[in-house]
Amino acid sequence: MRIVFAGTPEFAVPSLRAAAGKAEIVAVYTQPDRPAGRGRALAPSPVKREALARGFEVRQPERLRSAAEREALRALRPDLMVVVAYGLLLPQAVLDIPPEGCWNVHASLLPRWRGAAPVQRAIEAGDTETGVCLMRMEKGLDTGPVLLSQSIAIGEQETGGELHDRLAELGAQVLGDGLGLLRAGIRPVARPQPEQGATYAHKLDKAEARLDWAQPAQALANRVRAFNPWPMAEAEVAGERLRIHGAVALPLRHDAAPGTILAAGRQGIDIACGEGALRIRTLQRAGGKAITAADYLNARRDLAPSG
Repeated sequence: MRIVFAGTPEFAVPSLRAAAGKAEIVAVYTQPDRPAGRGRALAPSPVKREALARGFEVRQPERLRSAAEREALRALRPDLMVVVAYGLLLPQAVLDIPPEGCWNVHASLLPRWRGAAPVQRAIEAGDTETGVCLMRMEKGLDTGPVLLSQSIAIGEQETGGELHDRLAELGAQVLGDGLGLLRAGIRPVARPQPEQGATYAHKLDKAEARLDWAQPAQALANRVRAFNPWPMAEAEVAGERLRIHGAVALPLRHDAAPGTILAAGRQGIDIACGEGALRIRTLQRAGGKAITAADYLNARRDLAPSG
């Protein structure tokens, strides 16, 4: 079975490994090298690094809409194309090239959280369950029929980064199961997505990271978890802009203005919210590293411990 694999970020690397164990990878498509780091030097994607380490041919077109690119793909004679967080929309002319079509590994239980940031949006919304779908691609964004799926519970304090890593491994497992069936001559049954329950996971924006103390504490706690490790929640605390790495919501009743410090001690810094309070446990000052609230208070003697 000849497979073309298309993917870019770290999330796609376990799936590339799974595909390599089930079929012949005839080429790996990934996004062009992008500037990264303080020096802004061009850096390869995680998928490119993995592909080169395995000796696979790597292709990095800016887009796949030209006739020349389609002919180059067709010349590979792929039986199937596997797409995992590639970052480019595939035109119908590309989807039609492999006889077995194009499969996509998506990190949600479709039709919930179609789009670019399903992992973070699930946590932000307070979902208690998510999962991975292996989907047959069509022209619409994440609208194709589902071939296989697997669900997992979201931990109460699980961050976006932690859930991302678990779903990356789960996605590789589901993809491996699907490829194993296809290699045995069994095509997974394609189940159309239901119309009800569709939501869209918009791409993360750094501007979203700023916490508004007028919002409910639980909504802010969800955002802190979802945006760790990127873009990382930020907030004004006692006149200082801090990055918030870890926090929990407290169902406290109070009459304080949003943003007021209600208590500060070894357990954390409790901030009044529009509803309840947010207890900050781990934070980061400008130019510093992540520290506990207790260590922060040692440096902020003006915030007398009171809880």
